[in-house]
Amino acid sequence: MPTREERTLKLVKGTGGTATRRRAVVRRIPRVEEDPVELLGRLDEEPVLENPVVRRRPPWRSKSESGSSSAVRGRGSHRAPIVACVVLAATLAAAILGGYRWYGDRALDQAHEAALAAARQTAVNFVSVSASSVDRDLQRIVAGATGEFKDEFVRGQAQVRSAIVENKVESTGTVLRAGLVSGDRRSAVVLVAVDATVKNVKAPEGRPSHYRIQVDVTRDGDAWLVSRLQFVG
Repeated sequence: MPTREERTLKLVKGTGGTATRRRAVVRRIPRVEEDPVELLGRLDEEPVLENPVVRRRPPWRSKSESGSSSAVRGRGSHRAPIVACVVLAATLAAAILGGYRWYGDRALDQAHEAALAAARQTAVNFVSVSASSVDRDLQRIVAGATGEFKDEFVRGQAQVRSAIVENKVESTGTVLRAGLVSGDRRSAVVLVAVDATVKNVKAPEGRPSHYRIQVDVTRDGDAWLVSRLQFVG
């Protein structure tokens, strides 16, 4: 607390030489202990806090403005869950897309494997026939065929059967290699290399034969059937 200076008022004589008796009054006058200019200068020299803990509302800013600022901050706080939901949705979409691509690639690989297996088996069936089991052998070829190839083979089946029986054909084939030329999940083109040993009336001891066969296969439900077969060398 600033100290106060005490002063006493003296008696004052009245007019006509008579003295007027007055009561002495003590008045306290405030004394300034610090120069205002020095105080302001010292305040200007004090460092300003970059991130003050408490911010006072400027006198020119109304309460309504302060409320609107709080509302903006409120909207910002509500924005965080929305952003999180968007990020989560994007992550889920990427996971679903990645899973779909993985499933598509896996399904395509399985289709190619099935097409290769069907082409290999058909090539073996086509060069593995015997006069002693001709009907069963030919029926096995028909069962694995479809489309134009099936129609053509069925039309010439009687002639093929007669040739096998008359020449006492005994042929046994083995697949050496098979490669996919092209294909998707519904169809494929496969090249098959086959070695066979063929016996007939002209070669009773048998002679080796080598075939290169192009096999076109088509998916029919869960089965892969031959739609075209031709020797290419």
